[in-house]
Amino acid sequence: MTVSTNPYRGARIVVTGGGRSGTSAAAVLQRCGASVQIVDRDPRVLTTSLAQQGITYAGDLAELPEGVDLVVTSPGWSPRQPLLVDAAGKGVPVVGEVEIAWMLRDPAVPWLAVTGTNGKTTTVGMLTAMLAAAGRTVAEVGNVGPPVIDAAVDRQTGYDVLSVELSSFQLHWAPSVRPASGALLNLAADHLDWHGSAAAYAADKARIFNAQGISVYNADDAGVCAEVAKLPTTARTVGFTLGVPDAGQLGVDGDELIDRTYAAAGGREVLASVGDVSPPGPHNVANALAAAALARTVGVSAADVREGLRRYLPGAHRNVLVASERRDGYVVDFVNDSKATNVHAAAASLVAYDHVVWIAGGLLKGASVDDVRPLIERALPFLRGVVLIGRDRGVIADALRRHAPEIPLVEVETTDDRAMRTAVDLAHELACDAGSRVNATVTVLLAPAAASMDMFADYAQRGDRFAEAARQVAEDS
Repeated sequence: MTVSTNPYRGARIVVTGGGRSGTSAAAVLQRCGASVQIVDRDPRVLTTSLAQQGITYAGDLAELPEGVDLVVTSPGWSPRQPLLVDAAGKGVPVVGEVEIAWMLRDPAVPWLAVTGTNGKTTTVGMLTAMLAAAGRTVAEVGNVGPPVIDAAVDRQTGYDVLSVELSSFQLHWAPSVRPASGALLNLAADHLDWHGSAAAYAADKARIFNAQGISVYNADDAGVCAEVAKLPTTARTVGFTLGVPDAGQLGVDGDELIDRTYAAAGGREVLASVGDVSPPGPHNVANALAAAALARTVGVSAADVREGLRRYLPGAHRNVLVASERRDGYVVDFVNDSKATNVHAAAASLVAYDHVVWIAGGLLKGASVDDVRPLIERALPFLRGVVLIGRDRGVIADALRRHAPEIPLVEVETTDDRAMRTAVDLAHELACDAGSRVNATVTVLLAPAAASMDMFADYAQRGDRFAEAARQVAEDS
């Protein structure tokens, strides 16, 4: 590994958390000449490979050892975690793996970065496909992909651009990162238990903007626009909207995605059609516009934007049709959107279908009845029934009984391995009842609006269990 700058030689560094980003950062820092210790509950994080590099295991510590120069923390560690509080009290800087990647990066390789409450992974996937269609050598890294640092210090592959997904946690611990272009997709209350307040959450998200670069923003989102208004008047901004775009924006006119920012002579250029966007739904059209805006900042043509959208394959657990059953006069579709782990994401998913039986519930991460109410009001025209699972299902149930008492509602009290099959069976019954009345397709939609860890290892396992149950129900009917 060769890097243009190396501020870490000789430094004593503690890495907290032995996950993918932590172990990648530890290995890179050790190769940079630092002395690295890993703090984690599980000593097995110190693999043979890491030990052979000279990295040591410090244990599960609540206080920082003497003489430490820097802490590199897992993005999931809250600033209120005792070890990080102790580090702050001792004046020891705390950063994340993304910050280390930025400090060691090749400055000639631009970072195109994406954040937002929802849609990050889809947008980054679309962006990567557009860049690849344009012949760029691109690495897709970050929040749900390989650690950013692995690509940032790679001088062998010859990446000429990084497509980077960043969570609010990662941005919080990356104070120096200033991407060449950064997009803020949307803002809604999320992870308030970690950030402490909606204002702190929004401020961390807004770190994606770079006053010296290009800031891409959702012109339809009031919270995002409020953060953009805080930028210097000299900042270069590009908005995207689901409406007809003004000059300096990307948007939608009829069935066409339109660019009025990078088109020649301030005119308009057709980038793609709405039909080129998959998965369907207004929120994914917005994601496509954001990806296109970022791609255009590095010279990707309209033709390559369209080709990238056509090549893009949606990730698992994101509005994926997993089973379908044709009945007498109607169809029941089963759609897995287990990645909808908060209220805002679930709302976007619900409005993509005409008739929905909604499976929801889990860990609401501090969301309240009042937070759920706007979701229900937005989804009400499409709801034909609701099945609730998980620890915090009562919050959603209370909101439904208060604001939509006419919607059939069933709660699944069991939390064992049978819970998802029970939920799918109940949702199927509600869907068949609705289908016989509307004579149209009814979608059984898993869009939990909540995290999964009360019942499942992660959202992927939750989605897999739903897909298995859906296929069994469709086959048995």
